Amino acid sequence: MASRLVVIGGDAAGMSAATNARRGNPNLEIVVLEQSEWVSYSACGIPYLAGGAVPGLDDLVVRSPDEFRAKHHIDVRTSHRARAIDLDQRRIEIRAVARERTFWLSFDQLLIATGATPFRPDDVPGIDADWVYGVQTLDDAQRLLGGLASAPPRDVVVIGGGYIGLEMAEAFIERGARVTLIDRADHVMGTLDPELADRVHDALTAKGVTVRLGEELRALEPASGGGESGGGNVVTDRGAVPADLVVLGMGVRPNTDLAREAGVPLSARGAIAVDRRQRTGSDGVWAAGDCAAVHHRVSQQPTHVALGTVANKTGRVAGINLGGGYATFKGVLGTAITKVCEVGIGRTGLTSREAEEAGFESVVGAADTTVQAGYMRAPGFAHVRLVCEQGTGRLLGGQIVGTQGVAKHIDTVATALWTDLTCHDLIDLDLSYAPPFSSVWDPVQQAARVALRAL
Repeated sequence: MASRLVVIGGDAAGMSAATNARRGNPNLEIVVLEQSEWVSYSACGIPYLAGGAVPGLDDLVVRSPDEFRAKHHIDVRTSHRARAIDLDQRRIEIRAVARERTFWLSFDQLLIATGATPFRPDDVPGIDADWVYGVQTLDDAQRLLGGLASAPPRDVVVIGGGYIGLEMAEAFIERGARVTLIDRADHVMGTLDPELADRVHDALTAKGVTVRLGEELRALEPASGGGESGGGNVVTDRGAVPADLVVLGMGVRPNTDLAREAGVPLSARGAIAVDRRQRTGSDGVWAAGDCAAVHHRVSQQPTHVALGTVANKTGRVAGINLGGGYATFKGVLGTAITKVCEVGIGRTGLTSREAEEAGFESVVGAADTTVQAGYMRAPGFAHVRLVCEQGTGRLLGGQIVGTQGVAKHIDTVATALWTDLTCHDLIDLDLSYAPPFSSVWDPVQQAARVALRAL
């Protein structure tokens, strides 16, 4: 009888693990349980779908369940929700939603890839109203598109100033709506130092977004006579804002309730603790993706990073091991990039605050420069900020805000971080130069020069 691998979760990490396990072991029985109708899709594209840059929902689907069944012989079961894990009996309680049937399925190996859950405060009245939308899954995207088709909104309120919140604010500006962004923090983009977050704030307001910071969400009140689906007011500790539609972008937490209830050990921020091969502390149980903790290469601490790049890579490592091979996950830097209005944003490693929390004494090198040579007709701008360790000059992190694709220069910083380079090393890198692409000193190297003077 073939050994059975059961995968809970059919998005990036789960399907990457399943396909890699299949490549390694053609005789392995693989069952994937996915509670929605879709597997293997790009949730990162949902804001661009909402804004019209992506034509339709199906464009975000990488592969269908039928493709996995036919090409990889993987038993993909959509609309199947895992309800409990019994580690002693090596079985999972499953609810087949469409059939309204509950049953148990045994496993020899188990991969938990349950992803992350959007933060949705239960104590806020009206948080589940029909005019309030999340943007985490394709189910969310389908519901949002339906709402937009039935009643295009004039006033949109976005709660949360992280990646998703900012991208959704831009999406609705592109749709011609009046957009207000509300965040409890004192600056948008908490993964940036305030100095660069202020540049993002300026880009939002220049595009027409009203940004309200330091405000606490208190309630979502339906309009008088409008019922639950007719819009209403977003009430904060500083007053009320009218809204036809509200988008929640308040961040995510690892979806680990199943694992915790089964006794699987947890780690940083409630994510599942795993070793370098993605094994958990429970025999025969693995975890990957947004539900699993990862090792931060700079702080040397476990952390939680909900990014598609990390989900795919950890899923690949788990799958190779489950298929009989050997692979390890080398850790993360938290490298991320996005675009807000006309401004690109990149970050990697530690911010100044994170460096201090990790026990580093640091200095900052900040450079305001042009993307191209300054004498070009429209050279663009770049604000680069490098965080370096006092004394050694070791690079700890970097952030970039600017125009014309400059945010991709964050990959230079990430590569330097990955290989433990110092600011001295960064200056000596033989980077490319031509006036249409860069100044003679790359923007990252200009910031490194400033950091060296501070050192």
